Amino acid sequence: MNGDTHLSIGELARRTGLTVKTVRTYSDRGIVPPAGRTPAGYRRYGPDAVARLQLVRTLRALGLDLSAIREAMERDTPPAELAAAHAEALGVQIRVLSVRRAVLMAAARRESTPEEMDLMHRLATLSEEERQALTREFHDEVFNGPGAETGMPGVRMSMTPQLSDNPAEEETEAWIELAELSLDPGFRTVMRRTAEHHVADRAGPTGGLPGRGPEAVIRDHTAPARAAGVAPGSAQAGPVVDAVTAAYALLCGRPDDDALRQRLLARLDTVNDPRRERYLHLLAVVNRWPAPDQLSPELDWFSAALRARVPG
Repeated sequence: MNGDTHLSIGELARRTGLTVKTVRTYSDRGIVPPAGRTPAGYRRYGPDAVARLQLVRTLRALGLDLSAIREAMERDTPPAELAAAHAEALGVQIRVLSVRRAVLMAAARRESTPEEMDLMHRLATLSEEERQALTREFHDEVFNGPGAETGMPGVRMSMTPQLSDNPAEEETEAWIELAELSLDPGFRTVMRRTAEHHVADRAGPTGGLPGRGPEAVIRDHTAPARAAGVAPGSAQAGPVVDAVTAAYALLCGRPDDDALRQRLLARLDTVNDPRRERYLHLLAVVNRWPAPDQLSPELDWFSAALRARVPG
């Protein structure tokens, strides 16, 4: 064996900047096998050993374990392919850690109990199929009442969360809270009543006006009055109430009378539940939609103005 073309373990260590112990470990693991041995039994390495060790050092610095490196070298896997596979593996680890951090951050903010933390973790780690099943079950309970087939498919779609395959931490946190809300029996009752009002309003003689619910009408008429400082109980609020109830009567195909105004109040008492607005906010975060308008100030103002004008 020609000593000019083969290297001792010490020479190999010096050329690669590794310790003799590290080179020996890699050699023992079969990652950089010796090309042969001297008559005295000392290992000798071929000229390609330097390049192999430099690659091993780089891959180790990037976090690959020795087993993966050995397997790749035995198969003669190109470094670029190995790097791509490791990048994907790191991506999975990052997503797992991101989910864990989101759960811990949410738990810390809420001062959650161990049971609540367990629920949050289970919700955060549901598969896409499991998330869809949870959403489907929530929608079935909320939106499958009588008449729902005519007015609810579009609403169901607009209320469906679609968590990204690679969500940001705030999206994961939003999904956890949204899923918890969807499991809340009280919230389900509120949403079912809201759906029932929606269907009933579109069951009038005119069939309802598509795309314009009373909440949008209230926002359009109430925002200027609020901005001008009009008090709900003042005389100036009367025309605002009349304009909204007239539009609502047209939507429902019913006369604008005390019964209709009581009906509108009942709808507002349900739709103005803060949990509903919170759900819509979380839904926008999860789906990466623009933040929805906050309607509660307008609904609060109009409810007070309407209640002051409806016989007790």
